[in-house]
Amino acid sequence: RMKRLSNIIERFAKTELDGTVSHQLYSPPYRPLLSTDQIMALDPKLAAVNILLYPKENQWYFPLMVRSVNQHDRHSGQISLPGGKYEESDGNFETTAKRETFEELGIAMESMTIIKTLTPIYVPPSNFYVHAYVSWVAKKPKFLLQESEAQELIEMPVSSLFNLPDKPEMKVLSSTRGTEVPVIDYNGYIIWGATSMILSEFRDLMKKV
Repeated sequence: RMKRLSNIIERFAKTELDGTVSHQLYSPPYRPLLSTDQIMALDPKLAAVNILLYPKENQWYFPLMVRSVNQHDRHSGQISLPGGKYEESDGNFETTAKRETFEELGIAMESMTIIKTLTPIYVPPSNFYVHAYVSWVAKKPKFLLQESEAQELIEMPVSSLFNLPDKPEMKVLSSTRGTEVPVIDYNGYIIWGATSMILSEFRDLMKKV
């Protein structure tokens, strides 16, 4: 069975990106469409996030986290992928993605293998330019949450992304200025914004496998 899972990873690594289309599907209606040059002109903070695949119950899962409530964090209380700000000592964004996953979820950096770089995404409210990666570990990790960053772990099966409607569900959330935004509702957990846009691209790529 693990061989079958490894075959999926091998095929997934070869899929071709078309992130803009996937992102657009889950983009809030008020989100500006900017070119890479326009984004870089805003001198954004740089960050990386990680979709970490691991085997459980003979299928692939990945972790999401409910961010700890923090008045200094514009995304506090929201659901996100493990990740965070690029630091000079990282040297590259892949290392940022792995380091942040280690810091927030306690997974050893050397156990993670990066298999794909997704399309970078700009987050206007916090002026972050986020580089997204897909990685995997060979066995289910023991999660150790960094409570200052993550108050709850969500284990999401990749298969649940395939069950999403073709047209996203729309909801008005407390932080969306009274505007309806497209959301992923996973067992009552509401995923939206950059995280849902990144997962939309991941799902579209997995469909090609």
